[in-house]
Amino acid sequence: MSRNKIKKIYKKIKQYDTIVIARHVGPDPDAISSQVGLRDVILNTFPNKKVYAVGCPASKFKYLGQLDKFKDEMYENSLLIVLDVPDKARIDGVNPDLFEYLIKIDHHPYVEEFCDIEWIDETSSSAAQMVIELILNTKLKITKEAAEKLFIGVVADTNRFLFYYTTPKTFDLISNLIKKTNIDFTNLYEELYLRPLKEVKFQGYITNNLKVTENGLGYIMLSDEILKEYGVDPASAGNMVNNFNYIEEMITWIILSEDKNNNNIRGSIRSRGPVINEVAANYNGGGHIYASGVRLAKDENSEKLIKELDQVCLEYKQKQ
Repeated sequence: MSRNKIKKIYKKIKQYDTIVIARHVGPDPDAISSQVGLRDVILNTFPNKKVYAVGCPASKFKYLGQLDKFKDEMYENSLLIVLDVPDKARIDGVNPDLFEYLIKIDHHPYVEEFCDIEWIDETSSSAAQMVIELILNTKLKITKEAAEKLFIGVVADTNRFLFYYTTPKTFDLISNLIKKTNIDFTNLYEELYLRPLKEVKFQGYITNNLKVTENGLGYIMLSDEILKEYGVDPASAGNMVNNFNYIEEMITWIILSEDKNNNNIRGSIRSRGPVINEVAANYNGGGHIYASGVRLAKDENSEKLIKELDQVCLEYKQKQ
């Protein structure tokens, strides 16, 4: 099935002279590295095409490459490729209904069908892994720089190949990528994990103020005042969620951050057993069974979300 989808995707990439590559709002390294890497590979293969990676820029991930500013004329006779996003509502920066043809490449559980070609692979570790698979199985010509970006995307979404959705296929593709491009992958880890001192201190604040229930739910609500005190943004706070994987007393944990600019509350949830994406789906969110996110309106009751997650932890423990 994947081979057939890959052939169709490559055929459409060859067909269109203008291609726009988008991803989800609130980007992470996987989302940005996938779209920047794919853009650069298509341009390397077809230099005369116009290819754009669009969406709101994230200064934290500027080392992954520059994004393109979207203009309305890019809609005309164009192909849209959406990466790392399962539903239309979460696409950043463009209106998918205005493009001539749409392709989805995504590793999240199915939410809705809105593209002409939908390549969904829940067994894939990341969108970056799927882009690597696309490149290595077509005549797309990869560059060393694009390979570096895509490697970072896989490493970020698997947390250095630690998560359950890291498979033998993940290692095979990464191995072939390294053989083909000879990237110096050891130095790439520094770019991904180097952090300013203020973020390290902020992580200490989260550790000291994290609340843990009897059922094993860890949670914290970070106000705009706290974020400003430490000089971090809501996205940075949410991206720290993987740093709390190995606390013995917790099986599920959530970091809620006030996002004053967008007048909402962002939540990042992780789990070591309880299925959490079903709960997240009730709060304008979703994702993987053990890694999900939510977006709450400011007037929504975050305490209700915490209670639901705590109940999921209780039910999980009762089954053990």
